[in-house]
Amino acid sequence: MENKKFDVIIIGGSYSGLSAGMSLGRSLRNVLIIDNGKPCNRQTPHSHNFVTHDGKTPGEIANLAKKDVEKYNTVRFYNGTVIKTVKITGGFRIETSSGEKFHAKKLILASGVKDVMPDIPGFAECWGISVIHCPYCHGYEVKNEITGILSNGDMAYEFSKLIFNLTKKLTLFTNGKAVLTDEQTEKLKQNKIILNEDEIEEFKHESGSIQKIVFKNGKEVPLQALYAKIPFEQNLNVSADLGCELTEQGFIKVDMMQKTNVPGVFACGDNVTMMRSVANAVAQGNFAGAVVNKEIADEEF
Repeated sequence: MENKKFDVIIIGGSYSGLSAGMSLGRSLRNVLIIDNGKPCNRQTPHSHNFVTHDGKTPGEIANLAKKDVEKYNTVRFYNGTVIKTVKITGGFRIETSSGEKFHAKKLILASGVKDVMPDIPGFAECWGISVIHCPYCHGYEVKNEITGILSNGDMAYEFSKLIFNLTKKLTLFTNGKAVLTDEQTEKLKQNKIILNEDEIEEFKHESGSIQKIVFKNGKEVPLQALYAKIPFEQNLNVSADLGCELTEQGFIKVDMMQKTNVPGVFACGDNVTMMRSVANAVAQGNFAGAVVNKEIADEEF
């Protein structure tokens, strides 16, 4: 790539990154989108709750979005992995795993997150298929089925309220001693939500479709769907490289304008919020692009 200086570099070319790229490209900003083609939802067979694209595969939606953005000659694409982000005089330097370096006045982090799978056989194979994270994205498709929740504590209790609306055949699996309050435990009992504290040995499945949970004590429980809240990591080490603040939950901390604490650095999409949906990512990206364009306009006028 001959030109290596841009107005804006967007790290991440999925829904939020492409949306930000379109917003900036239409504003005649010189934009580079860097992406390695490994979205966190690549195993998910269908995406829902995004009007005009409900039921399409995540890849299909992303490909359609990229084709839209490619129509603007103000936006360039680079297939690669960012390994370092450095703040320099007048902007930022981005280094990739192939050794290439790019420069930009502004930086948008649309890099998403990396889910940290529990070390339980079968879980990773089912992730995004029958082990799901979001009732808004996938809950309708498994309504009224024999369903489980893999979680514990306050998060498990609050999550149970949401899933209880979708199915009454519900079990909360804490994979060890529950840390619920007495009041929470009683409320689950009143609503006939089963509490299972047995430690999990394995998730039995067929091509990612969960069949049952096998426990270390030898017991087995049949299952058709499982909601899970698992840890995640940022795909970029933005805290060390750029000095971006993270929230207690591990998200990049942004204000209402998608600005991080580092001047010139913005963030949008899954890396800033627990509301991980296509619709939300698109909206945040669109807004972030507009804010960045306005900031450049203010500085150049």
